[in-house]
Amino acid sequence: MRDPKYDILFEPVKIGPVTAPNRFYQVPHCTGMGYRYPRTEARFRGIKAEGGWGVVSTQESEIHPSTDITPANEARIWDERDIPALQLMTDAVHEHGSLAAIQLVHNGLHTSNRYSRCSPLGPSAQAVIPEDPIQARAMSKADIAEFRRWHRQAALRGREAGFDIIYVYAGHDMTLLQHFLLQRYNHRSDEYGGSLENRLRLFREVLADTKDAVGDTCAIAVRLAVDELLGNDGLQHDGEAREIVEALAEEPDLWDVNISDWSNDSQSSRFSEEGYQEPYTGFVKSLTTKPVVGVGRYTSPDTMVRVLKSGLLDFIGAARPSIADPFLPKKIETGRPESIRECIGCNICITGDNTNVPMRCTQNPVVGEEWRRDWHPEYIPTLADPEPCLIVGGGPAGLEAARALTQRGVHVTLSEATDYWGGRVHLESRLPGLATWSRVRDSRLWQLQQLASAELYLQSRLTADNILESGIAHVAIATGAKWRRDGVGRAHRLPLAFLDQQRVISPDDLMSQGICCIAKNTSVVIFDDDRFYLASVLAELVASSGVKTTFVTPSAIVAPWSDNTLEQERIQKRLIELDIEIIPSHTLSDMSTGTLTIQCGYSGRLREIPCGQLLPVTSRTPDNTLWTALNDRRNQWQDSGIRTVTRIGDCHTPGLIATSCYSGHQYAREYAATDKPQPLREDIILQ
Repeated sequence: MRDPKYDILFEPVKIGPVTAPNRFYQVPHCTGMGYRYPRTEARFRGIKAEGGWGVVSTQESEIHPSTDITPANEARIWDERDIPALQLMTDAVHEHGSLAAIQLVHNGLHTSNRYSRCSPLGPSAQAVIPEDPIQARAMSKADIAEFRRWHRQAALRGREAGFDIIYVYAGHDMTLLQHFLLQRYNHRSDEYGGSLENRLRLFREVLADTKDAVGDTCAIAVRLAVDELLGNDGLQHDGEAREIVEALAEEPDLWDVNISDWSNDSQSSRFSEEGYQEPYTGFVKSLTTKPVVGVGRYTSPDTMVRVLKSGLLDFIGAARPSIADPFLPKKIETGRPESIRECIGCNICITGDNTNVPMRCTQNPVVGEEWRRDWHPEYIPTLADPEPCLIVGGGPAGLEAARALTQRGVHVTLSEATDYWGGRVHLESRLPGLATWSRVRDSRLWQLQQLASAELYLQSRLTADNILESGIAHVAIATGAKWRRDGVGRAHRLPLAFLDQQRVISPDDLMSQGICCIAKNTSVVIFDDDRFYLASVLAELVASSGVKTTFVTPSAIVAPWSDNTLEQERIQKRLIELDIEIIPSHTLSDMSTGTLTIQCGYSGRLREIPCGQLLPVTSRTPDNTLWTALNDRRNQWQDSGIRTVTRIGDCHTPGLIATSCYSGHQYAREYAATDKPQPLREDIILQ
């Protein structure tokens, strides 16, 4: 039974002609599945409805070939041929009594139309926002009329596909309707430009068109960015955005409000807290009687109740929390809030869309595999005659493997050599801005601690002899990986013999020993060839302790892969604010007392910089010592009762924490199987 204090979360809410069964609203978000993987997309959204989300939205849906954002893989509703794929999603959502929403979009200046080859369109003639050498043409009155017709037709197709809520979308700095609203893009002098009333005209017309087309049976939602965090250079919540909401207050059936652009709307936990959008979106509810949904990476049911009771929102909107735990609403409803798999705000999910592949999730390894492998986030088939398992290593792979195996009825012994659980998660979550990452450890450990079928042992370093003596049939080696100290990475493929190892500290040294491993009155050079988040976090840690810090990287910018998690600009800004000297496009060339010689990747010129200690963040080496020792004694396995020994996680392939969790989960799904099922495919033509 649920706690009565959460009853407000389960009240039905009327949205125009339809009614949501509760206040949990999965707002539109990308998945990387889109029109190319419609079955994968449908199953992914359907599971959220099964998990209790009262409204489940698809991602943005392109309304016409002139808004083709290839290679990104969003939804498409160009013509009637797209309806069957979209109906797969609405059927999956309706099966569980939830409402289905579609976010119609024309991307305007935010597209180059690489596939369709249509001319990009915008309110004025300008360069497109993608860095393609092409410009958008200024829309004529005929173009505007055509756009209105396209949007109306898409709304009608959306209704035919079974959607209950149709969006009119102006947000994230990537929609034509928002481009008309913004003065930096709209330089027109006719009735669609100039004053706010004129710049709002097209938005108002499209909203009216959509209501006229489908408003009798479908709810009409407006998605509006109410602040761009650009000050006077952009839309502000206490400026024109407020005027827009006041002007249109009662016209839509629902307001979906957020901040823009996407990097602001989906800030990682490193740079924001739960509820971070409230200061910007909180005013909207006071201006309209229509329901309002907003987001803020809400994972705590108590926070959700506060937001509703304080009158900030009518719906708890979510993208990332609904990915991390599709069953979040059900867990609250059935009195199990402690079992919520809370989003850690790492933004690994976003990298799917930004790399044009189906998304992944650190907390939820099932994401993207719901249809392809028939995996469910809450249920795993039990084994008829489960044999016990020994897992060596209590990091993310080991914890996830143990957790999932117990669901299958397996008795698990989990052995960890150190005095803490979580492996790299434990160490990294103590770094600046990464505290929420401890949820990866804590959620799994909590589940295991409830079970008699899981034996957990810290400070239990096992040898090959120990494992052979145990007689346990199946052994998973999850001993992780160590950061290299020899400079080997992408730029340097061979060890650098000139490195003075007495002055080299590794990320493992710094994370395990803390700042005390840095000598007094020294300077530290961080060489980042990993090119994701860790080097910048370590730089922040070192510089914040008062140590002169220099950041050297072969890349042209700091942490380039973090552009996929929408963090790159914030990371580089943070380092600049900490007075860290950034030297891009350089590799290592030599090291001598007190200095480091670096080389420009373009000119080849050498440069000496002060360096008391060097912290290379380059690549990792799997810890395969135990694996190798066991394989050397493979002829003893049968006599010892061992049937399989399997490496999982970073011990097998160093990668993301999400990759380790997936590896552990896959091991549990395929446990002791001799015939592993092949995943389904949508990227082949069936004759």
